[in-house]
Amino acid sequence: SGYLGLLALTGTSAYVSAGRLPWPVVVLLCFIHGMCWAFLINGFHEFVHNSVFETKSHNWFFARVFAFLGWHNPYEFWASHTEHHKYTLHPPDDLEVVLPVDLSLKGFLETGFVNPVGLWQTLSKTIRIARGKLQGPWENSLFPASAVKEKRSVVRWARLLLAGHAAILLVSILLHWWLLPVVVTLAPFYGGWLHYLCNNSQHAGLQDNVPDFRLCCRTITLNPFLSFLYWHMHYHTEHHMYAAVPCYRLAKLHALILHDLPPTPHGLYATWKQIAGILRQQRQNPAYQYVQELPLHAER
Repeated sequence: SGYLGLLALTGTSAYVSAGRLPWPVVVLLCFIHGMCWAFLINGFHEFVHNSVFETKSHNWFFARVFAFLGWHNPYEFWASHTEHHKYTLHPPDDLEVVLPVDLSLKGFLETGFVNPVGLWQTLSKTIRIARGKLQGPWENSLFPASAVKEKRSVVRWARLLLAGHAAILLVSILLHWWLLPVVVTLAPFYGGWLHYLCNNSQHAGLQDNVPDFRLCCRTITLNPFLSFLYWHMHYHTEHHMYAAVPCYRLAKLHALILHDLPPTPHGLYATWKQIAGILRQQRQNPAYQYVQELPLHAER
């Protein structure tokens, strides 16, 4: 409720500002709205884990709401993310995240502010899946020929996404609500810079093909508002160690096992200072991976 309320506040502020405030203010309010909207994927992720509410029906209801608003496919994500947790950073069993993660200032600038490429990629992929066409080793691995029912669910959701957002566009044209698709349908594709900095900290520069989540996941600490916005996923090591723990209890879990964890960067500046140093070494030596330091008496 708090997160959806925040999106309602930022979206309404942007919408009602059109024609009433100078256009730079309208653009700024839309951008702030996009910054908050970008974190829908993290809430969606938590609902797919079935850990936010005690009942599965509540989790799956909101998973679908968040999936629609963020242009995500819950059936595809569930299949992919299950493998990611079972075989974290062990390709080819986990191809959801593959190291090294391609991060650069150019990529940040291209995707963190206005992201037309992301819009095109999302739309074209959704249209392709809506036509029943899966491609690539990961999609075909998740949905082999025998998974008829699962593939049907993926295809139906893609069609629902297209139909639902087309309906939003049609209503906005008929009623002259020109900003409606901007603050709903297009919202995932602008203002994503803050989410980029948060989400890409999870595994960047660390080790793959290791069984210890403390060596392949990164936990950082953030201020309370950013922690709320990010759905507490900055406690990423703890999330992988105990994936059934609700996101809002990860801070308590972190405190309980802190003595067994690597040093935790505080804030995005310290985090990206560390990541930038790792990326520089990887440019010189592509095989380099950062080995997080474990406490001397930590359990191994």
